[in-house]
Amino acid sequence: MTQTSTAATVLEALESGLPDGAVRVDADIIAAYSMDRATYCPVGEALALVHARSTADVQHVMRLASEHRVPVVPQGARSGLSGAANAVDGCILLSLEKMDQLLEIDAPNRLVVTQPGVFNATLSRAVQGEGLYYPPDPSSWEFCSIGGNVSTNSGGLCCVKYGVTTDYVLGFEIVLADGQVLRTGRRTVKGVAGYDLVKLFVGSEGTLGVITEITLMLRQETELPLTVAAVYSSARDAADAVSQVVRCGVTPSLLEFMDRVSVQAVNAAFNMGIAPEAGALVLAQSDAGGDRSAAEIATIAKVLESAGAIEIAVADDPAEGELLLAARREVLTAMEKLGTTMIDDVCVPRTKLAELVERVEQVSVECGLTIGVVGHAGDGNFHPTVVFDGQDPDQVARAKKAFDDIMRISLDLGGTITGEHGVGVLKMELLEQEIGSLSLDVHRRIKASLDPLGILNPGKVFTT
Repeated sequence: MTQTSTAATVLEALESGLPDGAVRVDADIIAAYSMDRATYCPVGEALALVHARSTADVQHVMRLASEHRVPVVPQGARSGLSGAANAVDGCILLSLEKMDQLLEIDAPNRLVVTQPGVFNATLSRAVQGEGLYYPPDPSSWEFCSIGGNVSTNSGGLCCVKYGVTTDYVLGFEIVLADGQVLRTGRRTVKGVAGYDLVKLFVGSEGTLGVITEITLMLRQETELPLTVAAVYSSARDAADAVSQVVRCGVTPSLLEFMDRVSVQAVNAAFNMGIAPEAGALVLAQSDAGGDRSAAEIATIAKVLESAGAIEIAVADDPAEGELLLAARREVLTAMEKLGTTMIDDVCVPRTKLAELVERVEQVSVECGLTIGVVGHAGDGNFHPTVVFDGQDPDQVARAKKAFDDIMRISLDLGGTITGEHGVGVLKMELLEQEIGSLSLDVHRRIKASLDPLGILNPGKVFTT
């Protein structure tokens, strides 16, 4: 805050321009909104929580924050896994969860205009009713918001064929740090006028502006997919099988991997009926439609079998396929039943999958902790999950080291420290190692030009 500002004056000014009940100062409520799902990330003490319901509400918050130099932490559903939505001391938590309206579905032009608080699953089902399809589908799609997906450039289970969030964002309405409203992008499929500011804001984790409206491209609805599941005796065999599928000439609409730890955790938690000897599981789908889906699944099944699968199950019924896929979607919940978790989010070249899995297994041995590996194998994005006793300081220290070691392994293999969860505060220390000092300096210059006072989600992604 400025030297002349006090908490009382800021709160009074905040409340004066917002609807009744929009500003909350209750300690218990603020505490509930002060962090996302990431563990062991710093959490500050917020000054207030604001539930914005309109762009005008967001403008008021940002104008006041600029005047008094108060930090603002934009939030969606707080389902993130990097600490990007965590409070910093003295901040205004700006929740966009009540900006949850689908503003327009334009079926002829295959696009949707939405506020940021709409859940991914809600939007996906709404456009499906119009014969359309929104592909990005994080495992948390039932409770993650589109605004959060955009802010971290989320992927999902279908990204192997259809790409990630940035591939579908056409335009934004964004409130800048000083309260001005920027509209950028377009409703056309093509357009190259000026710099691509849309791509700049995708993945910016609330550090450059507050997204208040999003225009997304859609696809025509696909047929319900057919599914094949393959069980392997080892993670190495399964990872090699994935590499062979990638090279087989068929692009599955989904290609997922689960190692022994994650398979057996799901089995124990939800009684999925997976064989106890399963060392790894590979799931693949085809949504090509009709006979073509059947032909693609047959090809993939043959590749998986020739790669050493000890069991193959082809689900001809889409409902049966959904049951198989449920095992993949429930991994995080199942792992949480084993203890406290730290969920990594590394991505490596697909030819390095087997090496990544083996090196993570070695990290598990060295740290003496359970690490389950699951991920979007089709694009090399894996989520090694470290399980430990959060009340044991020694285990906490070993878990943090294992988490960082896995990121370094990914960089060593030519990969990245984050494929879809974002940097937040959890991965800041390794960002420069990945992108280099000059690139980090360019990041800082962009941040300074859009947020010269440094009030937008300070201390996230990188230090200024």
